[in-house]
Amino acid sequence: MEELPVPRNIKISNITCDSFKISWEMDSKSKDRITHYFIDLNKKENKNSNKFKHKDVPTKLVAKAVPLPMTVRGHWFLSPRTEYTVAVQTASKQVDGDYVVSEWSEIIEFCTADYSKVHLTQLLEKAEVIAGRMLKFSVFYRNQHKEYFDYIREHHGNAMQPSVKDNSGSHGSPISGKLEGIFFSCSTEFNTGKPPQDSPYGRYRFEIAAEKLFNPNTNLYFGDFYCMYTAYHYVILVIAPVGSPGDEFCKQRLPQLNSQDNKFLTCREEDGMLKRELQTWLV
Repeated sequence: MEELPVPRNIKISNITCDSFKISWEMDSKSKDRITHYFIDLNKKENKNSNKFKHKDVPTKLVAKAVPLPMTVRGHWFLSPRTEYTVAVQTASKQVDGDYVVSEWSEIIEFCTADYSKVHLTQLLEKAEVIAGRMLKFSVFYRNQHKEYFDYIREHHGNAMQPSVKDNSGSHGSPISGKLEGIFFSCSTEFNTGKPPQDSPYGRYRFEIAAEKLFNPNTNLYFGDFYCMYTAYHYVILVIAPVGSPGDEFCKQRLPQLNSQDNKFLTCREEDGMLKRELQTWLV
């Protein structure tokens, strides 16, 4: 009996945060005997793990032979923005339930994508469900350690500099590690309507009037919703000057919010004056 053809020239396409398409070439001989494909998918750090046998299928992927390219989809085994390795075998199921398999293909690497607008909209809808009542606020603030403010005074003439968003929050957020900006908070205490006295980011605080950053000349975007494995949940919003590079970046990747009507942060005119409110969490 001729050996089954070995997949070669594997190509990965249409990559999202939880799916991809895979195709390959193979010799036509014995092609009609192929009933299944075995796909060995590993996070890149596990690239040297042993290849599976068909009886180990629960941890790997087995698919019926279908026309290529084939879509592989599953948020339970694919994570966003993660590097993977993949290799493929062709297989023929026998009458006794066992499989005859080809040799493994070469191993190739690829990286899954960030959350799309569709996935972020799903996060947005979850956040809206538990959003609390709105409170007025008047300032954005940024807490840091003394050394931070000393440095910007000495090296940047008292001007805080934009930096790339860190990787905190959801792993697949498209702003993490890519969007430049300055992080501000605007949470207030229920009883005082003022910012909380303490902050985990440092004892020293810079405050700026809310209208300087959030006004009719800015756009508002939903960036992330996540929890820190505590009772608290967090929403990250992006405020971008209309037409700025940051605005264009967000417009392509993030759900835009109506600045006058949303569950998190609003700015609307009442009696000729701009009124700003933010939500509080009840969880």
